[in-house]
Amino acid sequence: MLSSFPALVAGVLAACVASVAVAQDVEYSLSNASSATLLELYTSPVGNESWGEDLLADADLAPGEGGSVMIADGEETCEYDMLFVFDDETELTDTVDICDLASYELTD
Repeated sequence: MLSSFPALVAGVLAACVASVAVAQDVEYSLSNASSATLLELYTSPVGNESWGEDLLADADLAPGEGGSVMIADGEETCEYDMLFVFDDETELTDTVDICDLASYELTD
C-alpha cells in the first residue's frame, strides 16, 4: 500500500484540487502520524459550502504512511479548508494556506 499510495493520491488529487493565481499547481506531503487510518480527505476553498469528492477515493492512509497531495482545481486562492475522516469515526478540520504548505502531518 505504501509504495502505490503516493502515485494514486497524486493522480486522484490532480484532477480534483487548486491552481494558484500564477497557474502553478501546489503539491505537498501528507503523512499520517496518528493512531487511526485516514479514510477520506476533502478540500475546498475557504467560503465554499461544498466539500466536493473524496480525494482519497478507494485508498486509505494507515498510521505511519504518507504520500503527495496535488492541488490543481483552477481556483485562484491560497486559503483552503480541509476535512479528514478517520476509521475511528473522528473528523478533523483545518484551514491552511496551500501556497505556503510544504507538508501536512496528521497527529493524535
